[in-house]
Amino acid sequence: MATTATADPRFAAARQVADAVLLEGYVLYPYRASAAKNRLRWQFGVLVPPSWGPAHGEHACQRTEVLMEPKGDATLALELRFLHAQRRTVQRALDGGGFAEVDELHLADRVLVPWDEGTEEHVELTVPVAELTGDGVTVPFTRPARDDIETVVGDDGRTAGRLVRRTEEIEGVLRLRAVELDGAYRVFRLTAVVENTSPWTPGVGAAAGSDAVVAADREAALPRSLVAAHLLLGLDSGSFLSMTDPPEWAREAVAACENLHTWPVLAGEAGRADVVLSSPIILEDHPAIAPESAGAMYDATEIDEILALRTAALTDQEKREARGTDARAAAVIDLADSLPPEVLERLHGAVRSLREVTGPDGPEQITEIPDEEAVFRPDTPWWDPAGADTADPARDRITVDGAPVGPGSRVLLRPGPRRTDAQDLFLHGRSALVEAVLHDVDGGVHLAVTVEDDPGADIRREQGRFLYFQPDEVTLLEDA
Repeated sequence: MATTATADPRFAAARQVADAVLLEGYVLYPYRASAAKNRLRWQFGVLVPPSWGPAHGEHACQRTEVLMEPKGDATLALELRFLHAQRRTVQRALDGGGFAEVDELHLADRVLVPWDEGTEEHVELTVPVAELTGDGVTVPFTRPARDDIETVVGDDGRTAGRLVRRTEEIEGVLRLRAVELDGAYRVFRLTAVVENTSPWTPGVGAAAGSDAVVAADREAALPRSLVAAHLLLGLDSGSFLSMTDPPEWAREAVAACENLHTWPVLAGEAGRADVVLSSPIILEDHPAIAPESAGAMYDATEIDEILALRTAALTDQEKREARGTDARAAAVIDLADSLPPEVLERLHGAVRSLREVTGPDGPEQITEIPDEEAVFRPDTPWWDPAGADTADPARDRITVDGAPVGPGSRVLLRPGPRRTDAQDLFLHGRSALVEAVLHDVDGGVHLAVTVEDDPGADIRREQGRFLYFQPDEVTLLEDA
């Protein structure tokens, strides 16, 4: 039977990364509400009311599918996490009594302005895996509307104004289902769907479809949305399979999983596979916050050193505005102002690969003299073009699905969904022209292409600035 759970201890190691996902891009440098880039907010993992999403390119639900190998009577723990935007308005105290709404309220240490604050929400439960088969489990949830008032006191101890916070009602549903797959191993495909079911509908009155109406309706939709929604999944007995690097026998089943608007990866302690973080941001297995990071800066995973130095350089007035924008922004200002030199120096960079290669016992010792040809000589190049296989990118051709592909070939781009970056994924299904076939020193083959219908293709061609795909990421078009 599904039950509500307290914070699962298995999620402790993964929660630090999950917190970064929750607050990704929450407030951007220079951390002021007046900054242009802080006026369009909440870009990641926003699940809007269903009446708003489809017509405006946003989504009301996200779907996670992963493979798991539960043992015995395993239990699944789940934690849905999201931000609930609450609208804050500012009111100034009137001399004759009462309050009036204002755009700014100046205090000695800050300038208070209207702002949407994000409060953390959680939906937690545990359920035996056996109960997830068949029709699965459906868990509706509601967060009620509420109003909160905070009195603001000036330096003289008198009431200077107040902050009025309005939180709108949110309704949602979480659906879980597990299906055992055919095969030699006991493997289940777990499907977790998070959906915003809030009945709110956009207002009408102005010209339909106008930019002003769209912007206004989105502003009204956000307080009723699940912002930065993501899932933590944990097994008390058994493990999940990596969706990035699955075992060979499971690759076909992993490829058949359908993940919509989310990206599941193994999380938690390295070497373990009992926790998954399903994130709206592309991550690798076992993501971790750099140990050099002195604190959260919320600015879309920007470099801490740059942000700390630039934030410390803000004027006193700019810092007052940032402190009045949001409590989290105020914490960033205080952090930047208090970092000692040794912490800033630590932010300058770290080399981890050398430690990983050498290990605690140092480098491997050479026990025999290598062949003369294998010895590097400083007076000769490490790669001799004259002795290498001759390659001509302008004429070389390779075989793709039994057909020759080379410069001038038209191909359909199908980038590998879990081994590339988001920019390449935007080109999925686009046709492109092969410009060259390139071979690297490790034996890899890369196709240099320009996307058809790209108005800058001629400039890219002249400058030699191409996009690169591997042969198994393209399909030869029939009319080529």
